[in-house]
Amino acid sequence: MTATLLAPTRHRSRTAPLAAGWLAFWGVLALISTVTGAGYPFGDHDRDRPVNLLRLVPVSLGPALFAALLLTAAVVALAMAGPVTHPSRPLRALLLGYGWTVAFVLAVVVPDTRVLITLGYAPILLVGAPFGWPPVDYADVFTWTLLCKTAAMAGGVLLALAVLGWQRRTAGACAACGRGAAERDWTTADAAARWGRWAAWTAAVIPTLYALTRLAWAAGIPLGISRDFLDEMHDSGIVWAGAGLGAFAVAGAVLTLGLVRPWGERFPRWMVGLAGRRVPVSLAVVPATLVALAVTAGSLGLVTAPRFWELTGGFSLTTLPMLLWPLWGVALGAATYAYLLRRRGVCRRCGR
Repeated sequence: MTATLLAPTRHRSRTAPLAAGWLAFWGVLALISTVTGAGYPFGDHDRDRPVNLLRLVPVSLGPALFAALLLTAAVVALAMAGPVTHPSRPLRALLLGYGWTVAFVLAVVVPDTRVLITLGYAPILLVGAPFGWPPVDYADVFTWTLLCKTAAMAGGVLLALAVLGWQRRTAGACAACGRGAAERDWTTADAAARWGRWAAWTAAVIPTLYALTRLAWAAGIPLGISRDFLDEMHDSGIVWAGAGLGAFAVAGAVLTLGLVRPWGERFPRWMVGLAGRRVPVSLAVVPATLVALAVTAGSLGLVTAPRFWELTGGFSLTTLPMLLWPLWGVALGAATYAYLLRRRGVCRRCGR
């Protein structure tokens, strides 16, 4: 029985073909850009004045680099789509190493603060659009560059899921839940409840610190900035956009605590029609994972960009909360994974 459970399954991956198709599509577009010299959205061609690491890649090299990266990753994902046999240890290590590297580059390195900012302002943009507020040109917000960054993040997530499933299957575990191989102590529900609590509180405190500065500015308190600069922001009205982003951060912090509180597992009594019902796991895991990726991706480029330090004037109460964003992204990802470990229950695919 044990030998049967630990034997590599011949089940075909459902995610890998989707990842292969997505990567191949964008790889072909990158190849066309390489030939025509048009359409490359990153580096010097990025109208958003990028703060991601792609600013270090020459525009002349970028399209060809992406074409090679994406098309090769598509082939790797396609190889992971079939039934698993017994790959040699060097081949398995090579495919896993390349797959995880490309997934990290697409999901974390390519996107930058533009994705995070758009995600944060999305409620304001959607609610205010019928009323003409905020007074922005939506064509300048939802650009080709933003689409490519979002597509890269989506491709990175798809590839990561494909690689994770293949990694589990070649280790003799269930591709869906990971059970079947020796389970580590820290992945048990009790252990996840302990370290997940620390991760959730960390992920809630950091955006709250960020929100305090923005809400203080809206209240007329020059926290970390000069009075003259605060007056300029009030005169232009931009301070209210920052307040909206701060309110969104506070709401996110509260929802983060739901990952370790009872109301994060069952809807509270005041939610008419849903009170007492179990919260679907995906309803918490999917948006939390999206935010964790966006925060990590945005902070990676932000804290390494000279322009960020030039605009903020160096280390201050204004920059401190943003310098903690990398920790925020990692902590939120850890808290989300702990929540998943606690609530995953019996696997529908393997029955474990």
